[in-house]
Amino acid sequence: MDAPPGVVPFDLAGAALPPPPDPAAEPEGFVVLIGEDLRLHFHDWGGPAGAAGVLLIPGLASTAWVWAPVARRLRVVRRVIVMDLPGHGLSDAPYDGYDPAGFADGVSAVIDGAGLLDAPGLVIAGHGFGAVVAAWAALRLGDALQRLVLVDGGWDAVEETSGLDVDEFLRGLDEPPEIMRSMGAFLGDRRGFDPRTWDADQERAARDSVVETAAGKVVRSVRPHALEASVRAMYAYQPEAVLGAVRAPILALVARDDTGGRREVALEAVGAARVAAGAGPIEVLRFPDAGHNLPRYRPDALTAALLG
Repeated sequence: MDAPPGVVPFDLAGAALPPPPDPAAEPEGFVVLIGEDLRLHFHDWGGPAGAAGVLLIPGLASTAWVWAPVARRLRVVRRVIVMDLPGHGLSDAPYDGYDPAGFADGVSAVIDGAGLLDAPGLVIAGHGFGAVVAAWAALRLGDALQRLVLVDGGWDAVEETSGLDVDEFLRGLDEPPEIMRSMGAFLGDRRGFDPRTWDADQERAARDSVVETAAGKVVRSVRPHALEASVRAMYAYQPEAVLGAVRAPILALVARDDTGGRREVALEAVGAARVAAGAGPIEVLRFPDAGHNLPRYRPDALTAALLG
């Protein structure tokens, strides 16, 4: 008898229709204290009283604003919180703690500080490296988590699928000098990714990811040591071991694969590991015509998947 499949399609047609975005909504900003001196920032977008909570986690060099297109839709029916990772956005940038336990501690602190476990049905979604952080947190949460959503990340070992070692990957994160010569050049580059989806939220997310210098140039707002430590933690991530032990159901949202199919092979291997561990397969929703930034390019479908 053939082994059960490790990945199964997610039926978006059976999901609830996404609410329209609330253009007037503005999140409140809060910080939660971890230990004596580490403060993590998060956006509270609100939601209906007693509604189940959703925690959204950005990826590398991104801040909470990247999730705004989804948060504006999701807040109509769920309590929505978006956090800044350590060293990103308005969160503190410690010189240690960039490991699975440290990231899980941060997620747990935001969940507790925001009261996301006051109602059952918590969902965590992470984008890119944020999906790795979400997976580490899911191990900690156990049965308290209803679903883990991996948004184009978190199921593959990056060195294997990218073919780059960690130092090559870090060098590849550098932006061309002509893009960083001014805020206008940087915003123009980001707008050019997809002019149809460029709006005030996208501009705010782009501006939040850089700092304008006195000379008029821009540099990344993420602290360099935090970015490097986060990348090295991502490279040490073992998806089959972690996701095989996550008890909650997992949904993977997959953007266009530019690795020659290596990420698809990794996804199937992780799904098989979950089936072997008795945890059930991974549900998969694919976006072969969309790039990595699914919160920007496909906010309606992403919201519907989170509600499914």
